Amino acid sequence: MTPPTPRGDDKPRLRMIVVDDQELLRRGLHLLLESTGRVDVIGQARDGAEALAFIRKNPPDAVLTDAVMPGTSGADLIRACRTEFPGLPVIVVTTFDTDDVVQDALDAGAAGFLLKDVSPERIVEAVENAMNGGLVIDPRMARAAVRRPREDPLHELTSSEREVALLIADGRSNDQIARILHLAPGTVKNYVSTVMRKTGLPDRTQVALFVDRMRRAAPTDQRRRSQAVPSPSLSSPGR
Repeated sequence: MTPPTPRGDDKPRLRMIVVDDQELLRRGLHLLLESTGRVDVIGQARDGAEALAFIRKNPPDAVLTDAVMPGTSGADLIRACRTEFPGLPVIVVTTFDTDDVVQDALDAGAAGFLLKDVSPERIVEAVENAMNGGLVIDPRMARAAVRRPREDPLHELTSSEREVALLIADGRSNDQIARILHLAPGTVKNYVSTVMRKTGLPDRTQVALFVDRMRRAAPTDQRRRSQAVPSPSLSSPGR
């Protein structure tokens, strides 16, 4: 991979590609992202198939894709990237927030979900968070994205497991959770696996979405207790 272009703060720029079937939107997002001074948009693609062909020749740090496109959709692109390029975060930036569209992309393994009216800085923050194992989901999309798990799965968790689940819902990576709770990264990884097993949720994305929904539905005093997890300001690794 070509070394990233230095930013003004000496941190490397993020190399991204933008995938959208509408040329005007691709170009607009390209210009907005580069205006932050934190991104080099190294390519554009009209659909998932074109994006995959580009990624094979020019690996980016992250991919921004629309959800619904003719041909190879955003969800198809996410699945292909998980197979061919494990660890490459694919963020959905879309106007589509229906249950089916959002859930399909979630099931495929999207690293984040944002609506197209967010600021370019917010998109960059989401990408940086995803690159460190975190998850960012626009609150307006969270309710549509949650698949209904079995009744009240959180009651099976220990207090430590609940703390981990809450921090996952805050978008924290395993390394950040380890620092906040003063645990070894391997211990956090085990907790995450246990949380998914006990709740019957398939991945940390679904854990984050479900905990967020439970927080919103809980009475005020219960929400306060659920949010009483240490959450100091942290800089994600590499940021």
